Amino acid sequence: MEENNRDYTNGEITVYWRPKECIHATTCFRELRSVFNPGKRPWVNMSAATTEEIIRVVDLCPTNALTYKWNKDIDGAAVKPNQQKTTETIKTDNTDSGNAAELRVMPNGPLVVKGEFKILDEQGNEIKKMRIASFCRCGQSNNMPFCDGMHRKIGWVSR
Repeated sequence: MEENNRDYTNGEITVYWRPKECIHATTCFRELRSVFNPGKRPWVNMSAATTEEIIRVVDLCPTNALTYKWNKDIDGAAVKPNQQKTTETIKTDNTDSGNAAELRVMPNGPLVVKGEFKILDEQGNEIKKMRIASFCRCGQSNNMPFCDGMHRKIGWVSR
């Protein structure tokens, strides 16, 4: 385990934070500052909202820096079915799959795409099928075309 990785629990679920995966899209604390507040230590307060609300916001994380799993009770039985992070699918009238991708421009940050989509290379070959991804807008990512948080390190500002 990475030395800076953190786990937070409220008894029902455990939220895992992997800072090396975080691109600081700010989704977590914009959506639920009572739980995810980088100005406090610890920065995650699992008792400040319901489990359902925490899961909703963790599912919005564009990089899997935040994930969760359901905990088990004393007898070892799952409190609820064991789940890993899932992302919402946006229902539309798209006749191909019934689902469309949503593209969100993050202020001074990446483009975040959610929904059902695939990424194609220059020849049109499928590289990856994904349900959430963050794409670099600053041009400085070391993991192009994906965002790695470099925009924050270099102070990039969108125009």
